[in-house]
Amino acid sequence: MLIDSHTHLDMEEFDPDRDKVIDIAASVGVKRIITVGIDVKSSIAGIKLTQTYPSIFATVGIHPHNADISTKEDFEQISLLVNNKKVIAIGEIGLDFYRNRSSMQNQIKLFKQQLEIAIYLDLPVVIHVREAHDDTIKILFSFKRKLSKGVIHCFSGDYNLAKTYIELGYHISIPGTVTYKNASQIQDVAGRIPLNNIILETDSPFLAPVPYRGKRNEPSYIVNTALKIAKIRGVPFEKISGQTTQNVCKLFNLPYLENNEI
Repeated sequence: MLIDSHTHLDMEEFDPDRDKVIDIAASVGVKRIITVGIDVKSSIAGIKLTQTYPSIFATVGIHPHNADISTKEDFEQISLLVNNKKVIAIGEIGLDFYRNRSSMQNQIKLFKQQLEIAIYLDLPVVIHVREAHDDTIKILFSFKRKLSKGVIHCFSGDYNLAKTYIELGYHISIPGTVTYKNASQIQDVAGRIPLNNIILETDSPFLAPVPYRGKRNEPSYIVNTALKIAKIRGVPFEKISGQTTQNVCKLFNLPYLENNEI
C-alpha cells in the first residue's frame, strides 16, 4: 500500500487518460492520491476530482509563482474552498526565489497569509521552497507556536537542512529524483533521516523516476521511489510503503489504510 502525497492530476497532461492513470495506480497498490492546488482554478479542479474518485483527496492554495497576479478575491475564494470535506491541507504554498516569477515581497506576504488560514482551520500545510530556505525557516519558526504540522514538498536540500525542518515539526517529502544516478544529496537524506518523518510523492506529471525519466510522471510510479528508498536504507519495500503510508495518514488526518482496503 502506498499514498502519492503530491500530484497535479487536474493538469491537461492527464486529460486524455485520467481514468486509466488512476486505475493503474490502484492496481499497483497506490490506494490514495492527493492532488494539489496551485491557484484558485486548479484548487477547484482538484476538488471536482475528489467528487468523482473516492481515492482522491485535495489541497487548496496559491503557489508562490502566482503571488504577483493573485487578487484579494482569489485569497478569499481559497479560504472558502477549504470548507469542502475532502480538502485536507493548505498548499502548495511557500517561496521560490529561483524562478522569481513573483516578487519576493509578494511571495512572503502571500505565504504568511495562507499560513494564517491553516492556523485558523487547524490544517497542515504543503510547502514549496526553492532557493529560499533561510527565509522559509525564519517564517516557519515565527509561526512555530501556532503551526507545526506540514510537509516540505519535493525536498531538495541536504541532511542538515532536513534536520532543521524536522525539528520545526515538518515532514520531508521525497520525490522520484531520488532514483536519479547523480542524486547523491537526496539519496543521503532519504537514507539518514528518521523513517517516520518521510512521505513520498510523484509531483506528477513532473519529475518521473527512473526508468521513466523524461516522460510524463504518474502516481503509479511512486512504487519506483519506494523501492529505491528501501534499497538505500537496506530494508524491505513493505517497511517503506507501510511507514510512509502511516505518516501521510497521520499528517493529513486520514483514516489509516487497512490491508484489504480498495
